[in-house]
Amino acid sequence: MKLTKYVGQVVNLRRVGNPPSDICDRPVSAGYQPARRIPSCPTLTLISISFLLIQALSAQPMTHLTLAEAQRLAIQNNPQFSAAKFNAAAAYQVPSQYKAAFQPNMFGSFTGVGADNGSRLAAGALNNPVVYDRVGSGLSVSQMITDFGRTSNLVATAKLRAESQDQVTETTRAQILLTTSRAYFNLLRAQAVLKVANQTVEARQLVVDQISALAESKMRSTLDVSFAKVNLSDAKLLQVQAQSDVKSADADLATAMGLPGEAAFILEEEPLPAPLPDKIADLIREAIQDRPELKDLRFQESADERFARAEHALYYPSVGVIGTAGVVPTGYSTIPGRYGAIGMNISIPIFSGGLFKARQSEAELRTKAAGQNVSDLENRVARDVRVAYLNANTAADRMTLTQELLANAEQALDLAQTRFDAGLGTIVELSQAQLNLTSAQIGNAAAKYDYQAQRVMVDYQIGALR
Repeated sequence: MKLTKYVGQVVNLRRVGNPPSDICDRPVSAGYQPARRIPSCPTLTLISISFLLIQALSAQPMTHLTLAEAQRLAIQNNPQFSAAKFNAAAAYQVPSQYKAAFQPNMFGSFTGVGADNGSRLAAGALNNPVVYDRVGSGLSVSQMITDFGRTSNLVATAKLRAESQDQVTETTRAQILLTTSRAYFNLLRAQAVLKVANQTVEARQLVVDQISALAESKMRSTLDVSFAKVNLSDAKLLQVQAQSDVKSADADLATAMGLPGEAAFILEEEPLPAPLPDKIADLIREAIQDRPELKDLRFQESADERFARAEHALYYPSVGVIGTAGVVPTGYSTIPGRYGAIGMNISIPIFSGGLFKARQSEAELRTKAAGQNVSDLENRVARDVRVAYLNANTAADRMTLTQELLANAEQALDLAQTRFDAGLGTIVELSQAQLNLTSAQIGNAAAKYDYQAQRVMVDYQIGALR
């Protein structure tokens, strides 16, 4: 479809020859210079038409996106978030491992022994002093009755660490949303700058054409033509850089969304967020309460406290019941054909060489360190919220100031153009006014998206980016 459209345009232009007069008789610029008509317009060349045709054929398919769609795709495709979810799911398997100690432990045995006649003792261990020929099989069951809280504290520790891993997942999610949102607004910013650059090239090309025509009529000097061409070249450099920035921003957004290969996007504008509150204290309070990184450290601190209790329980006895039963289908004549026994076992720690004391001290010290980590992160979160708040307010002020600057630059260019047309001003004045307007337009286009990106940073810092 694109090929047919552009070929048709080429054929029509070649049939007509020169473009219609209403194309030439158009304003020099919309927003750059006051509307006025120029006396002549150069004929479009076949080279320029071919360039447009090549661009249409080589253009990448454009993907329409809103910010919400970009964030959804990022969460869906980003491997970092998938890895965090798998790690959280793995962490929830650890409590079940500790809970297994509360359940009966059963195992089966099959034993066959061939002993020399008269064997009585076996060296190397305290064992049954009679060794008989036999074949036996049976089941053994053991059940822990109590270990005075060690296992229950280990289970609680594992649960808290699993909940801590959930907060790591939320942190990863927030970071992905932040990266995607900033890439989204950076691409909007780059596209806005490219639009300004394209308009600047178009406007300055018209000025070059006008002054060149006037110079041919001896109404302007060749110096004016040279200045105008310098301005045009400067605008083309801006255009090339803007095109590169758009491609880089496309790549950043595609990477944030987990999309392989090159991609190009058409983005929907996002409405400006509500103004920030006048007082920052509420934002800091919200951040201290909701930031997933702080929740993570608090869960780790609680887990370390429960683990310290579990290590202290190493000093206490462990009480359990043991039972076994089975049959001996063949064996020495004095061995009964079946067997069974049940008993209670109490394991009392007496001396560990300082191991239990060292383990308990280590756990208690790690608990204190975790508490200090929470305090340190709270301080840094408060600082980050303040910085993000100030940056967002500064970006909001820049939006107002750049709008004023743009209005002043447009007025200055209007006056410079009028003076230049009347022969009272120089090309230097006009060029400087054009440069000022281009700078103001870029600043105005960038200020909006910079503010939106800073507001996303505020939401991230207070834990509201979900």
